[in-house]
Amino acid sequence: MPATPALDPAVLRILRCPVTGSPLRQDGEELIAINDETRRYPIESGVPRLLKDN
Repeated sequence: MPATPALDPAVLRILRCPVTGSPLRQDGEELIAINDETRRYPIESGVPRLLKDN
């Protein structure tokens, strides 16, 4: 299985956690909120899915 490519750093700088507003960091196929690592969002086919939990 090919590795997930890194998101463009310029894009990653503007993305924020939809719950906390925290910046995100990429870890493989997930984006993780910097100030709350329990907030994780998948990257599917190169597209981050930044949806709030219900």
